[in-house]
Amino acid sequence: MQKTDVGKFAINNLSFMLEYLKIPSVSAKNMGITEIVDWLTKTFKKLGADKVSKWRDQGGNPVVFAEFKGKMDKTILFYNHYDVQPVEPLNEWSTDPFKPEIKNGKIFARGVCDDKGELISRLTLIKYFNENGGLPLNLKFFVEGEEELGSPHVDKYVHAHSQELKSDACIWEGGGKDENDNFKITCGLKGIASFDLKVKTAGTDLHSSLASYADNAAWRLVESLNSLHGNNGEILVDGFYDDIEPLDDVTRKAIEKIQFNSKQVKAEFGLLRPFITKNPVFDLINGPTMTINGLSSGYEGKGLKTIVPKEALAKMDCRLLPNQDPKKIANLIQAQLIKNGFDDVRLSYNTGEEAFRTDLSNPFVQQNIESAKEIYGEDKISVVPNMPGGGPARQFVEDLKVPIVMVGINYAGSGPHAPNENIRLDDYSKGSEFLANLLVNYSKK
Repeated sequence: MQKTDVGKFAINNLSFMLEYLKIPSVSAKNMGITEIVDWLTKTFKKLGADKVSKWRDQGGNPVVFAEFKGKMDKTILFYNHYDVQPVEPLNEWSTDPFKPEIKNGKIFARGVCDDKGELISRLTLIKYFNENGGLPLNLKFFVEGEEELGSPHVDKYVHAHSQELKSDACIWEGGGKDENDNFKITCGLKGIASFDLKVKTAGTDLHSSLASYADNAAWRLVESLNSLHGNNGEILVDGFYDDIEPLDDVTRKAIEKIQFNSKQVKAEFGLLRPFITKNPVFDLINGPTMTINGLSSGYEGKGLKTIVPKEALAKMDCRLLPNQDPKKIANLIQAQLIKNGFDDVRLSYNTGEEAFRTDLSNPFVQQNIESAKEIYGEDKISVVPNMPGGGPARQFVEDLKVPIVMVGINYAGSGPHAPNENIRLDDYSKGSEFLANLLVNYSKK
């Protein structure tokens, strides 16, 4: 196998990806789900899958499962999702989100980074191996359609279909390069607890002149939020940190080796305020968070409407570490609000996912490292114990007992969830080369 041939093959077959990107599969709006499931099913069959199934037995959007037999009796499971984020705000896009466009060495489209481009890279490799001697090992695909909704049904599907999903290792949805252009081998995910806080102080909105005696729901909510969070990002909730697992020496050393380009990060995101931590690398990996995602109260339209709002809502999430239970965290927050004198501020739990980390000494992690060195060079690799985001990986670990690694084709400026989401063609080419190299090398171990 000539590695450069794989990269050229991936670029020469971009029409494969562009076709997939045109389907507006927005789970939050129930758009394009049937169309994209049909496209995936037909494509897996066209590529010669030995088995293709649409799983619907656990509810929610269908899971598309496919299985390919290779020359060696080892099996890699790929996790991907076919749903994408809504495109709003549409006026901030420089291209049509569902008409992929190539310009300046990049592909722009909703989902090209998160995570349609990743899946197409993997499917393109099957096409490549079909035309160049056959697949080196067995491949399985678990492609769900509710990741952007918090994957509420994935645990049930994995548990119900654990025998069909049996494999030796799992490659998660995606990954890529950091702000220093180092290729990341990421070995875990943070957990998440998503919840709403709501308070009501009156039966109706009041004239703002009555603020002299009537409590304001917006102020009440802001004060309650302030009681939970310190000036330097610390979370002021009793018991919040108690269950966090201590770092082992291997993981701690891996964190210490990660390069962080503060100047580049601030420029990339247009950050206007200083970092709230003195150690951003450590906290990205091993720091839990509490985040206000949105605030809503009273009149928010154009012009004037001077009122005392009757109710206020905050949408929030906490990013969690291994051994922190999402529902327990939510209960601790509600208890703290009551303790702080805000018993009228009620927490409503939305969804949660547990964190996990693959042991960095696992042979599959080491195989990823060795394969990446051959493509990117030893000095351009970063081993990351876990990404700062979350995902429904914990059930795969518990039911399938497989190591999970995240590798892929995006870069620090890809902008997942944002307008003008994109990937660089060179990263797509090199990422495809890496994955082909990994599959061949792993099949021989």
